[in-house]
Amino acid sequence: MLVGYVRVSKADGSQVTNLQRDALASAGVDPGHIYEDTTSGKRDDRPGLAACLKALRPGDTLMVWKLDRLGRDLRHMVNTIHDLTTRGVGFKVLTGHGAAIDTTTASGKLVFGIFAALAEFERELIVERTKAGMAAARARGRHGGRPYTMTAAKLRLAMAAMASRDTKVGVLCSELGITRQTLYRHVDPEGNLRPDGQKLLDSQRLTTKVG
Repeated sequence: MLVGYVRVSKADGSQVTNLQRDALASAGVDPGHIYEDTTSGKRDDRPGLAACLKALRPGDTLMVWKLDRLGRDLRHMVNTIHDLTTRGVGFKVLTGHGAAIDTTTASGKLVFGIFAALAEFERELIVERTKAGMAAARARGRHGGRPYTMTAAKLRLAMAAMASRDTKVGVLCSELGITRQTLYRHVDPEGNLRPDGQKLLDSQRLTTKVG
């Protein structure tokens, strides 16, 4: 069975899904088997996508108009498509940059493999940069073995690291020379600034202007 998923996009002004629905219908998707979301592709709480993924069965094929309808984060899209493949569900993109992706064909699987490799490369680059930044911060900020409080440089590194699901909080705190309490007082588990973190950055900007 062919199943479709559509999502509006503020980026290109597509506040309606008529074009996407028409394209899916032309590709053979029954209108009753099309799921829809009206929220950002960056959000995890997309009920339409969640219902769509839950409804898919082995032998089905999920179709989208463009690859970015599935999401705007490359790793999230690759992981989602990989999970579908593991479940025996195909995935096909109708147009746009990802139009060559069709996991029901050998050539389409090859293209998806390239996308997956790029996502892995991106992840490794982020990890390497984070480690290098931590090492530099440690070299500049450690004296006498005593853990230092949060600095603006450490805060920026912590924000980047916490935004990655692969980050281990204990290791991060050890690298930065701070406690978990200090870390979570400045950033939340997703790497977003908390009030103390915002005050720290505002204070640094004020000092820089005065200097």
